[in-house]
Amino acid sequence: MKKVQLSIYLDRGIFGSLEALAKRHGKPKSLVAEAAISSFLSPDDSDRREAAIAKRLDRIVRVLERLERNDGITLETIALFVRFWLTSTPALPEQSSPAARAKGGERYDRFVEALGRRLSSGSTVLKEVSMESSDPGSTTPVTGDPGSH
Repeated sequence: MKKVQLSIYLDRGIFGSLEALAKRHGKPKSLVAEAAISSFLSPDDSDRREAAIAKRLDRIVRVLERLERNDGITLETIALFVRFWLTSTPALPEQSSPAARAKGGERYDRFVEALGRRLSSGSTVLKEVSMESSDPGSTTPVTGDPGSH
């Protein structure tokens, strides 16, 4: 098959790269240029690029979802801790330090258990606060008191 001749102008840097690649592979410059143009015009190349971009975007979405989940767990942990602290920590006299440490260990264990239950059940303080704030006349206390076990 007879080929069509094309005269083009290239930037000196691009021409140097073309010449170096052709020399390295022992091929004529026109063959390397033809392969490059064919690759550029090929719909398969754009499909591959689109698939690669979609794959990267999917990975980014998964990372963002994981970060959002972790932020929710962190926020829930802090909210539950504050609730524990405010509802179950009386002021202690100075002489009760060893007993206070033992009680603190028990409370921490209950805290971790309650946090695990809440995270696995899907119940969150944010949902409870949202439900309570949507009913302005409600005086019902927040359910799921962490100290009640």
